[in-house]
Amino acid sequence: MQCDELTFQTWDGTELFYRAWLPPGGATRALLLFHRGHEHSARWQETVESLDLPETAVFAWDQRGHGKSPGERGWATHLADVIQDAEWFARHVARHHHIAPEDTAVLAHSVGAVIATAWVHDYAPTLRAMVLATPAFRVKLYVPLAVPMLRLRNRLFGRGFVKSYVKAHMLTRDPEQAQAYRDDPAIFRQIAINILLDLRDTSTRLLADAGAIHTPTLMLGAGRDWVVRKEAQWRFYRRLSSEVKQMEFFPRVGHAMFHDVGRQDVVKTVRQFLVRAFDSPSSRRTLIHADRGGHTRTEYDWLRTPPSLPWRVVRASLKSVGNLSDGIRLGCTSGFDSGVMLDYVYRNKPSGRWGVGTIIERTFLSSVGWKGIRVRRKNMESLLRGAIEQTVADGQPVHIADIAAGAGRYVLETLHSMNVTGATALLRDYKQANLDAARNLATQLELPNVNVVRGNAFDPSTLESLQPRPTIVIVSGLYELFPDNEPIRRSLQGLAAATDSGDRLLYTCQPWHPQVEFIARVLTNREGQPWVMRRRTQAEMDDLVREAGFEKQRQEIDQWGIFTVSIARRR
Repeated sequence: MQCDELTFQTWDGTELFYRAWLPPGGATRALLLFHRGHEHSARWQETVESLDLPETAVFAWDQRGHGKSPGERGWATHLADVIQDAEWFARHVARHHHIAPEDTAVLAHSVGAVIATAWVHDYAPTLRAMVLATPAFRVKLYVPLAVPMLRLRNRLFGRGFVKSYVKAHMLTRDPEQAQAYRDDPAIFRQIAINILLDLRDTSTRLLADAGAIHTPTLMLGAGRDWVVRKEAQWRFYRRLSSEVKQMEFFPRVGHAMFHDVGRQDVVKTVRQFLVRAFDSPSSRRTLIHADRGGHTRTEYDWLRTPPSLPWRVVRASLKSVGNLSDGIRLGCTSGFDSGVMLDYVYRNKPSGRWGVGTIIERTFLSSVGWKGIRVRRKNMESLLRGAIEQTVADGQPVHIADIAAGAGRYVLETLHSMNVTGATALLRDYKQANLDAARNLATQLELPNVNVVRGNAFDPSTLESLQPRPTIVIVSGLYELFPDNEPIRRSLQGLAAATDSGDRLLYTCQPWHPQVEFIARVLTNREGQPWVMRRRTQAEMDDLVREAGFEKQRQEIDQWGIFTVSIARRR
């Protein structure tokens, strides 16, 4: 098949390279290929030809720092940057080659399979299917205590690299393929330490939350794999929520299964799975009723059980010694999920009593959850700024409505910095303290066109009558606090009635949180009750938004995969 060499611009402006094998008669389907670590997209040529999918356009990208894509070899600031590149690559293919995500499948290998899985978990693309070949959920590091030593090295000295121990003969038994691997100038052995650690941490998150994934999945394992651990692959497979899932094990094949002796059987298995997936109606079911049963509902019911003695001791310590911290004391009185607490976390200025309280607070505010909250704010401000600019470019007035604004800090500060002529903001909240804080900030910033009112974010009748009719609606940090979907559906229906075609909705989601048990067992919410959250997968949240008549356009997420901010447009 003839291969075209192309580029696409990713989220930070970098031009990444990709190859496209396009059928001469046009394509109605797409297959995205994710290469192994250290490798590049040209290594897929034989596999593409062997798959023999005549109506399918095949696209293989070079990850940043690999192949013909720019960047230092084997390095990125975070693995999350590469995962976001995958999202932009898929959207580029859909937009420029006119193939819908529902008619797109993924074939990913080793480290590429972890990147593809994280992309599916975090961004929830509506794929037809995915194939994960020898996914590197756990890399075999033969040096004792390798991971803690690498973490210490990374903390003390910062940026650094290690060289892979894997030689060609460990990957494949085919002597010609082994020699081709050695002779390929685009293949390198180094990998950044931070990326290796991110790979470990991302894989840990995916292994724990595989139940969030519903995409039809084929997994391929290799019996002669000296690179990754098969036990982790089986653990991930067993936890998958996909109604269509299949695990195939090739006992005599090595890690580089698409370049080993017996690769014809591997490709045949992949082809059969993809043909079935493309020829069958999509098996993906909507998740708007996921609150009634399933992965996150099971976790929520478990979190509501009475805490054990050790958790009760931790909770008692928080309410006694922890009260030396000003932030913890505020959370205990106002609720750790309250608007005033959120505003306090945004400021990120540790304070407390007798010096000890400041030390406690510094640890408290540097927890991964609060760090994620602060990144969420930056992402919200960035997407809000973009939404305002696009609305102005469309020739539409800027009328912002935040239906659960809290103190409204990011809306007001963004409007103040942009100074858009005629822009208005309607800030609604149910709590008087939040309304007072928003009014004071609006006065301080000298913003005249701001209206702060009490309002119920779940009452569709008041939402659909918002005045002026908003061109940008914001729902931030609200839906995550409520386990049931019916109130969220009513709220979104009200917002759909309040907006016109092309108007924008900014919404947040919390698909993952590593401290969800600590929060449920120790912290209290705005009502003084245990702060028990039912996580919504990104796929579930997107389905609720889609049902209401909005279509997601873009998404941002922190490097830990905890909080997302998305922008959707009214259909």
